[in-house]
Amino acid sequence: MRTCFLTSLAYGFVVLLSLLLPSAPWAEGTADRMALTLPIDCILGDTCVIQQYMDHDPSRDARDYTCGGATYDGHKGTDFRVSVLHMRRGVDVLAARAGRVIGVRNDMDDVRADTDRRRDTVRGRECGNGVVIRHGSGFETQYCHLKRGSVTVAPGDQVSAGAVLGQVGLSGNTEFPHLHLSVRLNGDPIDPFAPDPGRAACAVPFRDLWTGTMADHTYAPTQLFGDGVGDGMISFRAVLDGAYDGFQPRRDRALVVWGLGLNGQPGDTLGLRLSGPRGLIVATTADRLEARKAQWYAFAGRKAPKAGWAPGVYTWRIDLRRGTRVIDSRSGRVTVD
Repeated sequence: MRTCFLTSLAYGFVVLLSLLLPSAPWAEGTADRMALTLPIDCILGDTCVIQQYMDHDPSRDARDYTCGGATYDGHKGTDFRVSVLHMRRGVDVLAARAGRVIGVRNDMDDVRADTDRRRDTVRGRECGNGVVIRHGSGFETQYCHLKRGSVTVAPGDQVSAGAVLGQVGLSGNTEFPHLHLSVRLNGDPIDPFAPDPGRAACAVPFRDLWTGTMADHTYAPTQLFGDGVGDGMISFRAVLDGAYDGFQPRRDRALVVWGLGLNGQPGDTLGLRLSGPRGLIVATTADRLEARKAQWYAFAGRKAPKAGWAPGVYTWRIDLRRGTRVIDSRSGRVTVD
């Protein structure tokens, strides 16, 4: 996923691309001086998830701070993803630490950059609408992909930790609603999950920069992030756009269940089961991944019988499996009148 490049937001947003910069020196006690709180008003693992972490591999390959694959080549931040439904309702972006605002952009449209043509329209402005905060001692944080017109601060403002900066949007180079958080020390990107470049984060215990609720974060990148029902062929674009939010089935139309998974590995499966009244099994399927994917979906269902679906409650269950182990699961229900 090419969601954003690291950009340096000065007033007016003069763009500076920082690709694969050398690691900054890391002094003892820096973690204590640069503690960060959750930069988004959501419940991690419920109303939002971390989809992608910073890339620690200097080659064309990519690995996150655990040596896992929840990242992509050259990714210089942490992506906190929300659903389109929550984005529409409004999800606040919060200052991760007190500091002074040094850059703001607030006028880019919320348009999904899912084609080369659309990505070209945001070239040089990949961050989209956003904010940069300077914290002292060479530290800065940057907040990208905010909703147009939502930014509430201006250059020169002093903000406290947890202050509202704006709301999550779809501006810049992104294919899904999320906050991209970049942390920099003396202009160099650092990973708040593993800020010390001299430590093999994937092999030994290490300190991160998080405090508050983020201090209890558990790395679990492969997960389910959406499910629901529709009345026909389920399109991936419709899933991403939230087209099935609040869907109400009809007795004379098809009934189809769908599930959306994140950071799948080869061999992972999405198993779906849709059941109706009196033990009716409407549909089942198990979709197996052949290659690693940042996001993928599966669906199963069938057309309505001639007499229509029997009135009552229809339930579904979705299991994301790795081998015989269930990594994540979701269930739901809908009533057919």
